[in-house]
Amino acid sequence: MAAAIAALVPVVLLLALARGGSAAAAAAGAAVEFAFAGFASGNVTTSGAAVVTSSGLLQLTNQTNEVLGHGFYPAPLRFKDASTGAPLSFSTTFVVAILPRYTDAHGHGIAFALAPSATMPGAVAGKNLGLFNTSTHLGNRTSDVVAVELDTAMDEEFDDIDGNHVGVDVNSLKSVASKPAASVGISLASGSLLQVWIEYDGATTRLDVTLSAAGDAPRPPVPLVSCNVNLSSAVADLTYVGFSAANGAASSSHYVLGWSFRLGGGRAPDLDISKLPRPPPSTPNETTHPQLLLTMILLAVVVLLVLSAAVAVFVMRHRRRFAEEEEDWEIEYGPHRISYRDLHAATRGFRDVVGVGGFGVVYHGVLPRSGVDVAVKKVAHDSRQGLREFVSEIASLSRLRHRNLVQLLGYCRRRGELVLVYDYMVNGSLDKHLFDAGKPALSWDRRAKIVRDVAAGLLYLHEGWEQVVVHRDIKASNVLLDADMNAKLSDFGLARLYDHGSNSRTTQVIGTFGYLAPEMVKTGRATPSADVFAFGAFLLEVACGRRPMESLGNNADPAGLVDNVLERWKAGSIKDARDPRMGKCDEDDLELVLKLALLCSHPDPRCRPSMRQVVQILEGAAPVPETPPHDLGSSGRVLGYYETFDEFVNLVPTTIEITAVMAQAQTPSSHSSTEQEHQHLISG
Repeated sequence: MAAAIAALVPVVLLLALARGGSAAAAAAGAAVEFAFAGFASGNVTTSGAAVVTSSGLLQLTNQTNEVLGHGFYPAPLRFKDASTGAPLSFSTTFVVAILPRYTDAHGHGIAFALAPSATMPGAVAGKNLGLFNTSTHLGNRTSDVVAVELDTAMDEEFDDIDGNHVGVDVNSLKSVASKPAASVGISLASGSLLQVWIEYDGATTRLDVTLSAAGDAPRPPVPLVSCNVNLSSAVADLTYVGFSAANGAASSSHYVLGWSFRLGGGRAPDLDISKLPRPPPSTPNETTHPQLLLTMILLAVVVLLVLSAAVAVFVMRHRRRFAEEEEDWEIEYGPHRISYRDLHAATRGFRDVVGVGGFGVVYHGVLPRSGVDVAVKKVAHDSRQGLREFVSEIASLSRLRHRNLVQLLGYCRRRGELVLVYDYMVNGSLDKHLFDAGKPALSWDRRAKIVRDVAAGLLYLHEGWEQVVVHRDIKASNVLLDADMNAKLSDFGLARLYDHGSNSRTTQVIGTFGYLAPEMVKTGRATPSADVFAFGAFLLEVACGRRPMESLGNNADPAGLVDNVLERWKAGSIKDARDPRMGKCDEDDLELVLKLALLCSHPDPRCRPSMRQVVQILEGAAPVPETPPHDLGSSGRVLGYYETFDEFVNLVPTTIEITAVMAQAQTPSSHSSTEQEHQHLISG
């Protein structure tokens, strides 16, 4: 019945709209108006996970993680006067419901949007709300998107005020104005029916957003959010109007029950709440104690009645099993602490192993309270990383925030065991995709995106935070890929921090063989320039599909990858160094990356670019400096005593040859296999 009503309700310009004439009508000054008391398939254009249900609901997402959904009016409208370009007034009201899968974890919310497309190609799920992607969500370029967001997840990257707010977005997810929904007694993700009114005055460019529980009478007299938005410069000439919603690591079902709209002056028709279809009952999974714990408690009661002594022994063993440690420094550095009991349950008793490395074992887990996928790194008892590096990793990661850095979610300590909990990266580490013959070769477009992602994350470490962070272990195995193949730099166990304007005090030679800058052999000092050197080796690793200490040819020449690529450049065939498995590519972009890699790998740290210059070159904002290839090669020998290369290489007093841009030990080739044996992952 609701679907049949919805098909009959549009009241103005029905024939014109069917022929795409709405925009022309609006431009000519005629009002465009429609009202849907429930939806039929022809009322909206759906994409992504969105569907029109048999009961007449517009369901934008279901309870599936990492999905998005759109429901837009089929015909584009003109929101500007065709002759003057002045914005036109519009009015709309709609009723929505957000039903989370869990009470303590839900999707990212729903948005009413003016957009240049009804399908929003290139937009991604999660915090981007299905309207933006990682290149556009901070307003890097004009997106022609204006949205009113009902945001149910807080994201510090967008300066969100909380995880329950209404905001106005103009070509960016950093809202130009926002207010907490709680200020009018509303919880957006409660499953309740909510009604929203949006009024835009083209003469004053004022936009008002009013929010209320659906059916409350009368409509609130004061808008929740008000601001000025000039649609003349913010949206395209022909613009689609409708809804978008998205889920991330947790999920919600986002519904639109009814919608009315008027363009060209006047108020949108009222909606009769009693005639709207209803969403299914809200039955989120409540947080409950694990069944195993309940069984153990019941068993303890029974045993207590039979034999009190046995109960005492059982309780003591049970407490010892899950006992945790906590020290004063954890109050200062520690992020959210997760109980060992929850991690034990999440990993099925630490059985789901996804990686083993020099720093310990990594498990896949699902947190029992929220259902969120996580990677759990349990540091081995005899690991050299120990408590000092554990504290360093917590101190660094818990405060760093960037889309291209793996986020530390929590931690715990128990009887000497050190446990870290991270975002779970579905696609694992980059080196698997580069070197595992069983995986399809990455395209150049994918590789180019990955190196730019890593460059952005490294620039943030060097210049974007309150202190300088030197990573000291940049390589393909420490780059992880999420569900959308976005690259994130991981593993900060070796990171060192110091204040801007000062110098690093560390003098320990630590890193991975093949990525270590030659000056590190002399001084051991961790500097951003040493990270740039490692990034150069990483660029060659990605472009050539080879590890830094491997030869490009089939001969037994022990020269590293840098020397091989440099010789090809001198011979005028640098592009022949690329990974042959990736097929066709952007030849100019490939050449830029290879030459930039060699520049970053310059043996003289004073000649290397900063990461800011690297990012500018990769973005096309600056050219690669003209450096003749013969200027990039130099060699020398240094004799000295060195501390360990952490878990990867243990150097004894020996002769180190610095050729071109790397410190190459004159030791057997077994170092390569040693490195591979000690690769460590934070994902599957």
